[in-house]
Amino acid sequence: MPIVVGAVFGLGVYALVRALMPTKRSAVSQVARIDAMRARGAAYESARPTQSKGRLGSTRAEVGRRVAEFYLQQGWEQRSLRADLAVLERSWENFLATKALLGVAGLFFGPFLFAVVWTLGFGSSPIIPVWLALLFAVLFFFLPDVEVRRDAAEKRRDLRRVIGAYLDLVSMSLAGGRGLPEALMAAAEVSDGWANQRIRNALADARITGISQWQALGSLGEELGVEELKDLSASLALVADDGAKVRESLASRAETMRHRELAEIEGSAGEKSQSMLVAQLLLCAGFLVFLIYPAAMRVFQV
Repeated sequence: MPIVVGAVFGLGVYALVRALMPTKRSAVSQVARIDAMRARGAAYESARPTQSKGRLGSTRAEVGRRVAEFYLQQGWEQRSLRADLAVLERSWENFLATKALLGVAGLFFGPFLFAVVWTLGFGSSPIIPVWLALLFAVLFFFLPDVEVRRDAAEKRRDLRRVIGAYLDLVSMSLAGGRGLPEALMAAAEVSDGWANQRIRNALADARITGISQWQALGSLGEELGVEELKDLSASLALVADDGAKVRESLASRAETMRHRELAEIEGSAGEKSQSMLVAQLLLCAGFLVFLIYPAAMRVFQV
Protein backbone atom coordinates (compact mmCIF):
# COMPACT_ATOMS: atom_id res chain seq x y z
CA MET A 1 0.00 0.00 0.00
CA PRO A 2 2.78 2.57 0.67
CA ILE A 3 4.20 1.75 -2.78
CA VAL A 4 0.82 2.39 -4.40
CA VAL A 5 0.39 5.66 -2.51
CA GLY A 6 3.87 6.83 -3.49
CA ALA A 7 3.31 5.86 -7.13
CA VAL A 8 0.05 7.78 -7.35
CA PHE A 9 1.57 10.85 -5.70
CA GLY A 10 4.62 10.72 -7.96
CA LEU A 11 2.42 10.37 -11.05
CA GLY A 12 0.44 13.46 -9.99
CA VAL A 13 3.61 15.50 -9.46
CA TYR A 14 4.98 14.35 -12.85
CA ALA A 15 1.73 15.32 -14.63
CA LEU A 16 1.76 18.74 -12.94
CA VAL A 17 5.38 19.40 -13.93
CA ARG A 18 4.78 18.26 -17.51
CA ALA A 19 1.75 20.53 -17.76
CA LEU A 20 3.64 23.61 -16.57
CA MET A 21 6.97 23.03 -18.35
CA PRO A 22 7.44 24.73 -21.72
CA THR A 23 7.54 22.48 -24.77
CA LYS A 24 9.33 22.97 -28.05
CA ARG A 25 7.08 23.94 -30.92
CA SER A 26 7.63 23.91 -34.63
CA ALA A 27 7.25 27.02 -36.75
CA VAL A 28 3.93 25.78 -38.12
CA SER A 29 2.43 25.18 -34.67
CA GLN A 30 3.68 28.58 -33.48
CA VAL A 31 2.04 30.37 -36.43
CA ALA A 32 -1.18 28.42 -35.83
CA ARG A 33 -1.08 29.44 -32.17
CA ILE A 34 -0.68 33.12 -33.09
CA ASP A 35 -3.58 32.92 -35.55
CA ALA A 36 -5.78 31.25 -32.92
CA MET A 37 -4.92 33.94 -30.38
CA ARG A 38 -5.78 36.66 -32.88
CA ALA A 39 -9.09 35.00 -33.76
CA ARG A 40 -10.14 34.48 -30.16
CA GLY A 41 -9.12 37.90 -28.97
CA ALA A 42 -5.60 38.69 -27.87
CA ALA A 43 -6.89 40.93 -25.11
CA TYR A 44 -7.90 37.90 -23.07
CA GLU A 45 -5.03 35.66 -24.12
CA SER A 46 -2.06 37.87 -23.33
CA ALA A 47 -0.66 37.94 -19.84
CA ARG A 48 -0.29 41.21 -17.99
CA PRO A 49 2.82 40.92 -15.79
CA THR A 50 2.86 44.67 -15.20
CA GLN A 51 -0.28 44.33 -13.11
CA SER A 52 1.34 41.72 -10.85
CA LYS A 53 3.41 43.04 -7.98
CA GLY A 54 5.98 41.06 -6.07
CA ARG A 55 7.31 37.57 -6.51
CA LEU A 56 3.97 35.93 -5.75
CA GLY A 57 2.24 37.99 -8.42
CA SER A 58 4.87 37.15 -11.03
CA THR A 59 4.64 33.46 -10.13
CA ARG A 60 0.88 33.56 -10.52
CA ALA A 61 1.19 35.28 -13.89
CA GLU A 62 3.68 32.67 -15.06
CA VAL A 63 1.46 29.81 -13.91
CA GLY A 64 -1.50 31.39 -15.68
CA ARG A 65 0.45 31.76 -18.89
CA ARG A 66 1.62 28.13 -18.77
CA VAL A 67 -1.86 26.81 -18.11
CA ALA A 68 -3.33 29.03 -20.86
CA GLU A 69 -0.77 27.64 -23.31
CA PHE A 70 -1.66 24.12 -22.22
CA TYR A 71 -5.37 24.83 -22.80
CA LEU A 72 -4.50 26.26 -26.21
CA GLN A 73 -2.48 23.19 -27.17
CA GLN A 74 -5.29 20.87 -26.13
CA GLY A 75 -7.90 22.90 -28.00
CA TRP A 76 -10.01 23.66 -24.91
CA GLU A 77 -11.71 26.93 -25.83
CA GLN A 78 -14.12 27.26 -22.86
CA ARG A 79 -16.23 29.84 -24.68
CA SER A 80 -18.87 30.14 -21.99
CA LEU A 81 -16.24 30.75 -19.30
CA ARG A 82 -14.49 33.30 -21.51
CA ALA A 83 -17.78 35.12 -22.00
CA ASP A 84 -18.37 35.11 -18.23
CA LEU A 85 -14.89 36.51 -17.63
CA ALA A 86 -15.47 39.15 -20.30
CA VAL A 87 -18.63 40.24 -18.49
CA LEU A 88 -16.70 40.44 -15.21
CA GLU A 89 -13.71 42.10 -16.94
CA ARG A 90 -11.27 39.51 -15.61
CA SER A 91 -8.21 38.07 -17.27
CA TRP A 92 -8.27 34.53 -18.66
CA GLU A 93 -4.74 33.82 -17.45
CA ASN A 94 -5.42 35.03 -13.91
CA PHE A 95 -8.51 32.85 -13.79
CA LEU A 96 -6.56 29.77 -14.90
CA ALA A 97 -3.80 30.55 -12.40
CA THR A 98 -6.36 30.74 -9.62
CA LYS A 99 -7.82 27.38 -10.66
CA ALA A 100 -4.40 25.72 -10.80
CA LEU A 101 -3.20 27.12 -7.47
CA LEU A 102 -6.45 26.19 -5.74
CA GLY A 103 -6.17 22.68 -7.18
CA VAL A 104 -2.66 22.32 -5.76
CA ALA A 105 -3.87 23.68 -2.42
CA GLY A 106 -6.66 21.10 -2.40
CA LEU A 107 -4.13 18.40 -3.21
CA PHE A 108 -2.33 19.16 0.05
CA PHE A 109 -5.45 20.03 2.05
CA GLY A 110 -6.84 16.49 1.81
CA PRO A 111 -3.84 14.75 3.48
CA PHE A 112 -3.65 17.57 6.03
CA LEU A 113 -7.28 16.98 6.96
CA PHE A 114 -6.61 13.25 7.25
CA ALA A 115 -3.62 13.95 9.49
CA VAL A 116 -5.84 16.00 11.81
CA VAL A 117 -8.50 13.27 11.89
CA TRP A 118 -5.86 10.55 12.40
CA THR A 119 -4.40 12.52 15.32
CA LEU A 120 -7.84 12.51 16.93
CA GLY A 121 -7.94 8.73 16.60
CA PHE A 122 -10.26 8.27 13.60
CA GLY A 123 -9.17 6.34 10.52
CA SER A 124 -5.95 4.50 9.81
CA SER A 125 -6.09 3.39 6.15
CA PRO A 126 -3.21 4.84 4.06
CA ILE A 127 -5.38 5.04 0.93
CA ILE A 128 -7.71 7.62 2.50
CA PRO A 129 -5.24 10.54 2.09
CA VAL A 130 -4.92 9.80 -1.63
CA TRP A 131 -8.67 9.89 -2.18
CA LEU A 132 -9.03 12.98 -0.01
CA ALA A 133 -6.25 14.73 -1.94
CA LEU A 134 -7.87 13.94 -5.30
CA LEU A 135 -11.32 14.90 -4.06
CA PHE A 136 -10.29 18.25 -2.63
CA ALA A 137 -8.05 19.00 -5.63
CA VAL A 138 -10.98 18.54 -8.04
CA LEU A 139 -13.33 20.45 -5.73
CA PHE A 140 -10.98 23.41 -5.30
CA PHE A 141 -10.18 23.40 -9.02
CA PHE A 142 -13.82 23.93 -9.99
CA LEU A 143 -14.72 26.41 -7.24
CA PRO A 144 -13.68 29.46 -9.35
CA ASP A 145 -15.97 28.25 -12.16
CA VAL A 146 -18.98 28.30 -9.83
CA GLU A 147 -18.12 31.78 -8.55
CA VAL A 148 -17.54 33.21 -12.03
CA ARG A 149 -20.78 31.77 -13.43
CA ARG A 150 -22.79 33.11 -10.48
CA ASP A 151 -21.32 36.62 -10.67
CA ALA A 152 -21.59 36.71 -14.47
CA ALA A 153 -25.26 35.68 -14.39
CA GLU A 154 -25.99 38.52 -11.98
CA LYS A 155 -24.15 41.08 -14.11
CA ARG A 156 -25.93 39.84 -17.24
CA ARG A 157 -29.27 40.49 -15.57
CA ASP A 158 -28.15 44.05 -14.86
CA LEU A 159 -26.94 44.38 -18.44
CA ARG A 160 -30.31 43.26 -19.81
CA ARG A 161 -32.08 45.88 -17.71
CA VAL A 162 -29.73 48.54 -19.05
CA ILE A 163 -30.27 47.34 -22.63
CA GLY A 164 -34.03 47.73 -22.23
CA ALA A 165 -33.65 51.33 -21.06
CA TYR A 166 -31.00 51.93 -23.75
CA LEU A 167 -33.38 50.86 -26.49
CA ASP A 168 -36.02 53.27 -25.20
CA LEU A 169 -33.51 56.13 -25.27
CA VAL A 170 -32.44 55.24 -28.81
CA SER A 171 -36.07 55.18 -29.94
CA MET A 172 -36.67 58.59 -28.35
CA SER A 173 -33.57 60.03 -30.04
CA LEU A 174 -34.74 58.69 -33.39
CA ALA A 175 -38.15 60.26 -32.83
CA GLY A 176 -36.37 63.57 -32.14
CA GLY A 177 -34.85 63.57 -35.63
CA ARG A 178 -31.39 62.08 -35.04
CA GLY A 179 -29.86 59.48 -37.27
CA LEU A 180 -29.29 55.93 -36.11
CA PRO A 181 -25.50 56.24 -35.45
CA GLU A 182 -25.95 59.47 -33.52
CA ALA A 183 -28.88 58.06 -31.58
CA LEU A 184 -26.94 54.94 -30.57
CA MET A 185 -23.98 56.96 -29.30
CA ALA A 186 -26.12 59.62 -27.59
CA ALA A 187 -28.11 57.00 -25.68
CA ALA A 188 -24.90 55.32 -24.53
CA GLU A 189 -23.56 58.64 -23.18
CA VAL A 190 -26.47 59.19 -20.80
CA SER A 191 -24.96 57.18 -17.94
CA ASP A 192 -21.48 56.21 -16.75
CA GLY A 193 -22.42 52.72 -15.58
CA TRP A 194 -20.29 49.79 -16.59
CA ALA A 195 -22.88 48.53 -19.11
CA ASN A 196 -23.14 51.89 -20.86
CA GLN A 197 -19.37 52.16 -20.88
CA ARG A 198 -19.04 48.80 -22.61
CA ILE A 199 -21.64 49.81 -25.21
CA ARG A 200 -20.02 53.23 -25.67
CA ASN A 201 -16.55 51.70 -26.10
CA ALA A 202 -17.89 49.22 -28.66
CA LEU A 203 -19.50 52.03 -30.65
CA ALA A 204 -16.33 54.14 -30.48
CA ASP A 205 -14.23 51.19 -31.68
CA ALA A 206 -16.66 50.74 -34.58
CA ARG A 207 -15.91 54.27 -35.77
CA ILE A 208 -12.18 53.57 -35.68
CA THR A 209 -12.28 50.16 -37.34
CA GLY A 210 -14.78 51.22 -39.99
CA ILE A 211 -17.53 48.70 -39.25
CA SER A 212 -21.16 49.55 -38.66
CA GLN A 213 -22.29 50.23 -35.13
CA TRP A 214 -24.85 47.41 -35.11
CA GLN A 215 -22.08 45.01 -36.10
CA ALA A 216 -20.10 46.30 -33.11
CA LEU A 217 -23.10 45.66 -30.86
CA GLY A 218 -23.35 42.13 -32.25
CA SER A 219 -19.66 41.54 -31.59
CA LEU A 220 -20.11 42.83 -28.05
CA GLY A 221 -23.04 40.45 -27.55
CA GLU A 222 -20.94 37.57 -28.87
CA GLU A 223 -18.12 38.49 -26.53
CA LEU A 224 -20.32 38.85 -23.45
CA GLY A 225 -22.67 36.00 -24.27
CA VAL A 226 -25.75 38.26 -24.34
CA GLU A 227 -28.31 37.14 -26.91
CA GLU A 228 -30.25 40.40 -26.74
CA LEU A 229 -27.36 42.36 -28.23
CA LYS A 230 -26.91 39.85 -31.03
CA ASP A 231 -30.63 39.95 -31.87
CA LEU A 232 -30.52 43.75 -31.76
CA SER A 233 -27.62 43.77 -34.19
CA ALA A 234 -29.45 41.48 -36.61
CA SER A 235 -32.66 43.53 -36.48
CA LEU A 236 -30.82 46.84 -36.96
CA ALA A 237 -28.97 45.41 -39.95
CA LEU A 238 -32.31 44.61 -41.57
CA VAL A 239 -34.08 47.94 -41.00
CA ALA A 240 -31.17 50.37 -40.68
CA ASP A 241 -32.25 52.41 -43.72
CA ASP A 242 -35.84 53.01 -42.60
CA GLY A 243 -36.11 55.26 -39.54
CA ALA A 244 -39.77 54.48 -38.82
CA LYS A 245 -39.18 50.74 -38.86
CA VAL A 246 -36.13 51.17 -36.63
CA ARG A 247 -38.18 53.06 -34.03
CA GLU A 248 -40.95 50.48 -34.10
CA SER A 249 -38.48 47.61 -33.85
CA LEU A 250 -36.60 49.16 -30.93
CA ALA A 251 -39.78 50.08 -29.04
CA SER A 252 -41.26 46.60 -29.43
CA ARG A 253 -37.99 44.97 -28.44
CA ALA A 254 -37.69 47.14 -25.32
CA GLU A 255 -41.28 46.30 -24.36
CA THR A 256 -40.59 42.60 -24.84
CA MET A 257 -37.51 42.80 -22.64
CA ARG A 258 -39.48 44.59 -19.91
CA HIS A 259 -42.20 41.94 -19.99
CA ARG A 260 -39.56 39.20 -19.80
CA GLU A 261 -37.83 40.91 -16.89
CA LEU A 262 -41.17 41.28 -15.10
CA ALA A 263 -41.91 37.60 -15.65
CA GLU A 264 -38.50 36.64 -14.26
CA ILE A 265 -39.05 38.82 -11.19
CA GLU A 266 -42.46 37.28 -10.59
CA GLY A 267 -41.02 33.79 -11.00
CA SER A 268 -38.21 34.55 -8.55
CA ALA A 269 -40.72 35.94 -6.05
CA GLY A 270 -42.83 32.79 -6.44
CA GLU A 271 -39.81 30.57 -5.80
CA LYS A 272 -38.96 32.53 -2.65
CA SER A 273 -42.55 32.26 -1.47
CA GLN A 274 -42.49 28.50 -1.98
CA SER A 275 -39.21 28.19 -0.09
CA MET A 276 -40.67 30.19 2.80
CA LEU A 277 -43.74 27.93 2.79
CA VAL A 278 -41.53 24.83 2.98
CA ALA A 279 -39.59 26.37 5.86
CA GLN A 280 -42.83 27.09 7.71
CA LEU A 281 -44.06 23.53 7.15
CA LEU A 282 -40.79 22.13 8.49
CA LEU A 283 -41.06 24.40 11.52
CA CYS A 284 -44.63 23.19 12.17
CA ALA A 285 -43.54 19.59 11.78
CA GLY A 286 -40.74 20.10 14.30
CA PHE A 287 -43.16 21.74 16.73
CA LEU A 288 -45.57 18.80 16.40
CA VAL A 289 -42.75 16.35 17.08
CA PHE A 290 -41.82 18.42 20.13
CA LEU A 291 -45.41 18.16 21.39
CA ILE A 292 -45.92 14.46 20.59
CA TYR A 293 -42.54 13.18 21.79
CA PRO A 294 -43.22 13.27 25.61
CA ALA A 295 -46.58 11.52 25.24
CA ALA A 296 -45.14 8.93 22.87
CA MET A 297 -42.26 8.15 25.22
CA ARG A 298 -44.67 7.77 28.12
CA VAL A 299 -46.84 5.34 26.10
CA PHE A 300 -43.90 3.25 24.98
CA GLN A 301 -42.48 3.06 28.52
CA VAL A 302 -45.81 1.75 29.76
